[in-house]
Amino acid sequence: MKELSAQARWEQRTQRPLLALAVGFAVAYAVPIVDTTAGHSLTEVCTAVEWVVWAAFAVDYLMRLAMSRDRRRFVRTHWMDLCAVVLPILQPLRLLRMVSTLILVGRRARMASQIQLTTYVAGAVIGLLMFGSLAVLSVERDSPHGNIRTLGDAVWWSFTTMTTVGYGDHAPTTGLGRMIAVGLMLSGIALLGVVTANIATWFIARFEKDDVEERRQTEAIEALTAEVRALRAEVAALSEAPVVGLSGAGAAALSGAEGADVSEAAALPGAGR
Repeated sequence: MKELSAQARWEQRTQRPLLALAVGFAVAYAVPIVDTTAGHSLTEVCTAVEWVVWAAFAVDYLMRLAMSRDRRRFVRTHWMDLCAVVLPILQPLRLLRMVSTLILVGRRARMASQIQLTTYVAGAVIGLLMFGSLAVLSVERDSPHGNIRTLGDAVWWSFTTMTTVGYGDHAPTTGLGRMIAVGLMLSGIALLGVVTANIATWFIARFEKDDVEERRQTEAIEALTAEVRALRAEVAALSEAPVVGLSGAGAAALSGAEGADVSEAAALPGAGR
């Protein structure tokens, strides 16, 4: 069995702890938004938890970069991870930290071979709905012209936005809220495309499997039919072969043998009687 590289071993060992930290980040992000009566101290604790989770993902990126055999290639192929780590430093917004954490969790989840596509899509839908609702509620609740005031309104708006239905009964009025809406729309279209492509691929693979099996059975039947025809031809050739007479030296030898038999019979005692 091929030994795993140091980077692969690190990714296997840190995957579950990082996912657990991501869940803690979700709780810390949601508490100040849902609980409007949260005090300053609780808000500070939640903010500290968010930064700790971001720092853990940053350390994870740096460790994987250090263990990589080709660091330049690692940076090129993991540029989204790098952006998710660097952007919160440049502009420390809570929403930006949420987006970067979602990106990092998604990147790490895709590395796990045991996570199937359906599970990943379902998790992505739930995560986007939850964080989209919380994000739009945090920026629209205090807007003077906003109509998304409660968590129920935010969840309903997220559903209609991700499915691109857009009833229009709730809509963001701030610039940041509209940016969140655009992100949810694009994410909903992308996830719908992934689900549709997955279903189509399953049907195509099933039909191809049936076609391959049918072709294999047809080829086997054709080969058996050809073999039976060949056997029938051989049997017919053997049963209908004519008795071929001897000629030439064979006929002379046969005549000589018959004459010798006659002479022998005449020489026998009492043959002339």
